[in-house]
Amino acid sequence: MTYNVPNGELFGEDVVHIALSDLELLARLIQCEAGGEGEDGMKAVASVVMNRVNIGYGEYARTGRGSIRNIIYQPGQFECVSETRNGVYNAQNIYNMSPEQIHYDIAEWAISGGRLTGLGYALWFFNPYSPTCRSNFPSDVGQFAARIGDHCFYNPTAAYAST
Repeated sequence: MTYNVPNGELFGEDVVHIALSDLELLARLIQCEAGGEGEDGMKAVASVVMNRVNIGYGEYARTGRGSIRNIIYQPGQFECVSETRNGVYNAQNIYNMSPEQIHYDIAEWAISGGRLTGLGYALWFFNPYSPTCRSNFPSDVGQFAARIGDHCFYNPTAAYAST
C-alpha cells in the first residue's frame, strides 16, 4: 500500500509516496478486524494472518508466497481492506486506523512466531452475528476450532490442500 501525502511545505515536492511496513499493516488490520475483541481476540486474528503467511500448501501458499502484504491484500479476504462494501463507503478500513501500542505489540508477537494457545492452525475467522458458529467455513475446507469473542475460527481440513 502506498499513501500519497501532500508535502509541498516540508520538502518543496507535490507528493511523497509512503509504503506502510508489514508491521504497520498487520497492526492496522488487528485494530480494524478485532479491536473490540480483547487481547485474545486480537491475537487470534494476528495468528490467522501469520498462519496464512507460513502455510506451505494450498491457496495461501500460492497467493501469499510467505508475504504478510500479499496475504492482507488478497482480494476478498479481509473486509477492513476494502474502502467500499456493496458499493457503499466503508469507514472502518485499515486506511482510517490509528493503531495503539497494543496493536503493534500483538503484531510483533505474531510476526516473531507467537500463536494463541487452543487456536490450532486457524486460517479463517468470521463473525456469525449469532450465538453459534457453523461447523465448517468457508466451506468444507475449514473446520470449527474455537470461538473467541464474537469471532469463530476455523482450522484447515484435508480438503484445503487441493485449493
